[in-house]
Amino acid sequence: MSVLKKLASETALYGVSSILGRVIYWFLVPLHTYVFLRPGELSSNTELYSWVALFSVVYTFGMETAFFRFANRSPQHRQDYFNQSLTAIALVSIVFSGALIVLAPQISETLDYPGESSNIIYLALIVAIDAVVAIPFARLRLEKKAKQFVKIKIINIIINVLLNVFFLLICRDIALGKYLPSLQSLGAFLYRPEIGPGYIFIANLIANACFLFLLRDTFKGFKITWKGPLFNEMWVYAYPILILGLAGTVNQMADRWFLRHLLPAGFYPNLTSEDALGIYGSCYKLSVFMSLAVQSFKYAADPFFFSQAEDKNAPHLLASVMKWFVIVCVVLWVGVSLNVDIIGHYMLSKAYRVGLSVVPILLLANLFLGVYYNLAFWFKLTDKTQFGTLITTVGAILTVVLNILLIPTMGYMGCAWAFLASSVVMCAMCYWLGEKYYPVPYQLGSALGYIGSAAVLVYLSSWITISNVWVSFVYHLALCLVYFLGILVVERDSIPLKIRRKIKILG
Repeated sequence: MSVLKKLASETALYGVSSILGRVIYWFLVPLHTYVFLRPGELSSNTELYSWVALFSVVYTFGMETAFFRFANRSPQHRQDYFNQSLTAIALVSIVFSGALIVLAPQISETLDYPGESSNIIYLALIVAIDAVVAIPFARLRLEKKAKQFVKIKIINIIINVLLNVFFLLICRDIALGKYLPSLQSLGAFLYRPEIGPGYIFIANLIANACFLFLLRDTFKGFKITWKGPLFNEMWVYAYPILILGLAGTVNQMADRWFLRHLLPAGFYPNLTSEDALGIYGSCYKLSVFMSLAVQSFKYAADPFFFSQAEDKNAPHLLASVMKWFVIVCVVLWVGVSLNVDIIGHYMLSKAYRVGLSVVPILLLANLFLGVYYNLAFWFKLTDKTQFGTLITTVGAILTVVLNILLIPTMGYMGCAWAFLASSVVMCAMCYWLGEKYYPVPYQLGSALGYIGSAAVLVYLSSWITISNVWVSFVYHLALCLVYFLGILVVERDSIPLKIRRKIKILG
């Protein structure tokens, strides 16, 4: 249990940056949806950021995971692996971002966003910086400097949010003459309506540039290095991770690439395909609770499980972690899904709330994706990463096919169901193959029982509509509490004695 407590504490610490960051970013959702009242204005923002996710995988090409693997295996050569991986990523970033910047006008025309070549340039620089700092951040995690990691992430987030508020609220209002008339000319210089959502990219770029300063100590000792045998060793391990990452990104982002192009004209009355994409992209952000829980877990689990790889109890440890991971995520799913109406009421302007029905499905899809990441440690620990490539590629193909089939008939609901179906299939494949090559005593019945009971609760509660927002909130909160107490009763023998005593005292 002490090992689990260590993982839980590190997950919680990394979760501070993710949770606090997402909560702060949440304030941008109402800001963006209230500033840009027509959902179509945010369509390019939604789609272009989905391409950023794909390029981020290409730029790092598995080197982050490879650095973890080899730096753990040979601590005495850690600096060599750091230098080689960072040099390779920096080289790729310069070449690829340079090409994106030169071809920005043609790319914006190809994506059917004419006149937005500046946004392509901003994003090329954002991705390059993200890639370059990936290895320094990995080094902080490897060296157990979680507090420094969290501090830098939070500073970046705060800068990004403040710049969004500065450009889209303060400068905009001053330029419109709402206050501080003496500064109206300055406000008009800093805020130009034709840039619009482009300020979101500008704020992100400035905040990312601050990473280079904040991580300056982590870069110490770095030397541009190219050692063929060292790179080849890392590349052989990394390239399946690259393919896995590409397939995984397609799996998560294909909906935003296809929705605008496959949605039939007039599918949603009085809405364009750009409006539908803007609505879906904004509602997708409300499923962030699950993805941040998964991300927090991944930050802590990667270095943790690699360090435990040689432990004979590793399979039992993986099983215990999976059990509690599922429980936490299921509780989160129930809590958000039952209260999605009140969350949407305060987080989205009215024009965007029509898409709230996708949120519970997206939450569940992210839950299964988190389970898949947990299951996937078997092929990482056994260096059989080719199986991860196979599984994620199947998931990506399924996502693409289902999006093509479902979007014309179901709209953005088809996107959500395609993501869920793909995540479930990937979990099933990973579990089946893992049992053959690296058996782990997972409590499958327990996991399916929690997910199934939660699904029934979420589905049945959707049939009961309460017009009063606060009465609805209290009712759903009570349901969440009952469900949580039910879990405590079922798991009473698994909960440490100290925690059981505290619960008994509170009861």
